[in-house]
Amino acid sequence: MKTGIYITNTDRRTGRSLVALGVLKVLLSKVSKVGYFRPIIDDYPHGVRDNHIDTMLSYFNLDMEYKEAYGFTMSQVVKYKNLGQEARLIDQIIGQYKALEEKYDVVLVEGSDFSSKGVAIEFDLSVEIAKNLSIPTILVSSAQNKDVKDAVANLDLAVRTFAEGDVKIQAVFMNRVPEGDCELMREELSKVIPAETNIEIIPEIKKLSSPTIQEIYEEIGGEILLGENLMCKQADRYDVGAMQLRNYLDRVEENSLIITPGDRSDIILGALQANASTNYPNIAGIIVTGGIVPEKQILKLIEGLPNIVPIILIDDVTFTAANKIANVQPKIRPGITRKIDLSISTFEKYVDSEFLIDKFRSFKTDVVTPHMFQYNLVAKAKAKKKHIVLPEGTDPRVLLAATSLVDQNVVEVTLLGKREDIIAQASKIGVKINGNIKIIDPAKSENYEDYWKTYHELRKHKNIPEEMAKEALLDVSYFGTMMVYKGHADGMVSGAAHTTAHTIIPALQFIKTRPGVSTVSSCFFMCLDDHVSVMGDCAVNVSPTADQLAEIAISSAESAKAFGIDPKVALLSYSSGTSGSGVEVDKVKAATEKAISLRPDLKIEGPIQYDAAVDPIVGKSKMPNSEVAGQASVLIFPDLNTGNNTYKAIQRETGALAIGPMLQGLNKPVNDLSRGCTIDDIFNTVVITAIQAQEDF
Repeated sequence: MKTGIYITNTDRRTGRSLVALGVLKVLLSKVSKVGYFRPIIDDYPHGVRDNHIDTMLSYFNLDMEYKEAYGFTMSQVVKYKNLGQEARLIDQIIGQYKALEEKYDVVLVEGSDFSSKGVAIEFDLSVEIAKNLSIPTILVSSAQNKDVKDAVANLDLAVRTFAEGDVKIQAVFMNRVPEGDCELMREELSKVIPAETNIEIIPEIKKLSSPTIQEIYEEIGGEILLGENLMCKQADRYDVGAMQLRNYLDRVEENSLIITPGDRSDIILGALQANASTNYPNIAGIIVTGGIVPEKQILKLIEGLPNIVPIILIDDVTFTAANKIANVQPKIRPGITRKIDLSISTFEKYVDSEFLIDKFRSFKTDVVTPHMFQYNLVAKAKAKKKHIVLPEGTDPRVLLAATSLVDQNVVEVTLLGKREDIIAQASKIGVKINGNIKIIDPAKSENYEDYWKTYHELRKHKNIPEEMAKEALLDVSYFGTMMVYKGHADGMVSGAAHTTAHTIIPALQFIKTRPGVSTVSSCFFMCLDDHVSVMGDCAVNVSPTADQLAEIAISSAESAKAFGIDPKVALLSYSSGTSGSGVEVDKVKAATEKAISLRPDLKIEGPIQYDAAVDPIVGKSKMPNSEVAGQASVLIFPDLNTGNNTYKAIQRETGALAIGPMLQGLNKPVNDLSRGCTIDDIFNTVVITAIQAQEDF
């Protein structure tokens, strides 16, 4: 099966645990290795563990450690959010999930509890997590204390919100539905829930929705006076004992928890006698309030009775105690196997689990989020680690990115520059350069003489004198490029403090282009909300000819393939098909024809307008027979002016992540940064450079 399943909820107290237990039981009947993961858990006092995790690990005897089974506590989530680092939070959750995915056939992911501390942000996080994990998602809601109309509206809104976040819910569970409303609930939900989404209805099960005396005790505290051996009894309701006993006895109901002041011996004794009598219902226990311990003679009398229900003393007054007890909710806990077994049997009774699992098996999604794409890039780079040289060793951004890359074991890094300058700058920004990062001063390098002589030999046809060659190889860009040429590094990334020309010219002079390629171009990976597009050329060629444009299109298609994107190439213009004319349109038309003739195996369309290329409705309207229109993944701009402005407009207006530019067509990878680049830009560019350097690129 090798997938995951994400179970989350619309709000608090939906009975999500019942669904999680049932699904996990079914999964274990299908595969041998099942993992469990909670991205976010509540905060607990030191030494206290999450009961959801403990229950799953212990009851099902899962082969995993507690620490593996969760990502962050709610307070950590709030801290990330306050620092504006939600992206890093999602990245780490993806990383932890993927690590489990490698170990297990299936991973069950269970959402957060919607605690009062984080309820305002938890639903949005649930959508974001579901989207970025890209696994089948189950949404659980509850009809408890709601009429059918309100319960349906609540779940409908949640499903729509997930859909707006590019998450297609595979199944919805409406829990705790009054027995008489189940058919009506299904009928009403089928009117609003998408047809392809499973609708599961689970009725209210009283034995599951009532807390045990132990759970109540753990919530409100106090002192157990008697009946400690029966703390597992369930309290289906609570009653305040304030009337005269003769009036109160007629109000006692089955499994009631009696709340009464400690000086009301009549109520205490009367309730216990009613419990023992076949003429009255059984009670669950007694809460003695006000901090008043019943008189010694009363306790002595009670102690002599058989099967005494729990009697708990608390300091709160009766009214306060009743409010606290009313807010106690039942939980699935380790060791309470009766309730766990009942949850699983309830799931099996009301859910067609075989159909549900088959539906999960067939799950497919085209959604690729920026976080997913970045994770896959890093994983690919780690799989075959390469050595990247960074010439701008004193730039603070480069130092921070280099440290992060090495700490995450993504690549090997060499920094160029004077050692004392690099160490001083690193110290200034709080970065420690250890032995994992190599530093080379070109002037002191043992390879300096070999490098300048090699450069002189390669450029002698240009009448470059030795002194000029020596001077050139003192320049960090030339030295770094020569490292790549000689195989002493697998790739180079520069440009944070240098111009594009300063980075690219050395590569053009002696690394040169790959066989069959005459045009060095660039592309960006534009990570939009739910997919990744390749855009070229946005950084190098100012006004490419038709032949150059064709070559850029083919190079960009190859780049897309190398990074796991199915290339559907659109050569953009201000008209689609034969609808327009003019010099620029004719150039794009000629480029399209040339590209198709060179690579008939690729799906290529042009000229085509941007909206027709990316919008399925517009594409079908303007070019109904095209294999590319409406679904283009590679977008080729007619000139640098259009390409550079378009990618920047998309980046700024949508918040999309732009990774690049990545240079295409060179024999070995050298990539250029913008001088306004961020630490993340440097990190990502090094990663794609490392992937370019891998043998299968």
